[in-house]
Amino acid sequence: MARQRNAFTLVELLVVIAIIGVLIALLLPAIQAAREAARRMDCSSRLKQMGLALQNYHGAFKVFPPGDVMVPGSDPAKPKWTGLSVHTHLLPFLEETNAKQMVNFKVSYLDALNKEAKLMQINSFLCPSDPNEHPYDSADPESGGSNNYYINQGTSLLNGGMLRWETSSKNSHQTDATGICFRGSRIKFKDLRDGASKTAAFAERRRNDGDASVLNWQTDTIRLEGTDPKTSDEAQKLCYDFDVTGNNSGHPRYVGTPWIRSYHSTTYYFHVLPPNGRSCMMPSGLIATTSNSQHSGGVNIAMCDGSTQFINDSIDIKVWRALGSRAGGEKDVNFN
Repeated sequence: MARQRNAFTLVELLVVIAIIGVLIALLLPAIQAAREAARRMDCSSRLKQMGLALQNYHGAFKVFPPGDVMVPGSDPAKPKWTGLSVHTHLLPFLEETNAKQMVNFKVSYLDALNKEAKLMQINSFLCPSDPNEHPYDSADPESGGSNNYYINQGTSLLNGGMLRWETSSKNSHQTDATGICFRGSRIKFKDLRDGASKTAAFAERRRNDGDASVLNWQTDTIRLEGTDPKTSDEAQKLCYDFDVTGNNSGHPRYVGTPWIRSYHSTTYYFHVLPPNGRSCMMPSGLIATTSNSQHSGGVNIAMCDGSTQFINDSIDIKVWRALGSRAGGEKDVNFN
């Protein structure tokens, strides 16, 4: 009688291991893709909540929150900007009433009275796909809670958005902000002449790694000294012509923190440069911070009507800029 074989041969065992290895290699990308799809949906949902909070704020105060406000200074003739972000005004509409109570709106975001709020992390402001985290340092004025959702300042290059607040005559050729929130703004729904569904409210932006010694163009804001672009097209050419292979220690150390601060590297962005491309700043006072994400192929944005859209990287730059304008006459723009 033939003897039964009760074990695998070495060759059979190796074949089984090889098959399992191939299956794992095939499954891992699918698992990672499924996880990223879930994170992207979560990110979109949080962004939608930001848009709805903006709507609810308007419902309560009949105006969108300002990008920054003036308060009396030690000299009554010289009021000061607080530098407090739109996000500080939206806290109670994101079920963050306790955090809102920590913010003192009569002083600067750098004031000791706002230190506790500055260091607080609001989870509603974070996209789960962003892998970067900033180290906390209570002694560092640039340290604080992080943010991935930026408010739309529009297509103008002017930092702060309004020529009336501009102290440099160098920028007199620039135009005022075309977005919805900027320094001293009081924009209402009736001012969205392009339509609320055609005007961007918030978009996502990745945090950087907090290292200012080496430039990472994907997350940092490139500093272009000695430049003075007159138009968005000029700004785009200057930004994309810059050699990013070397170090550039002039860029902001932290991008995405603190959320309490009204600043182009923390809470507001521009529709000047393409999404998921470079972001640049042109001293003095000209900015082109764009939206970017960890998602493959595009970015999430929230519109002023409360809807969210996934915008492909390949979007026509004219359409992208049209979405950043509240009253540019682009009612028929199609971004799908």
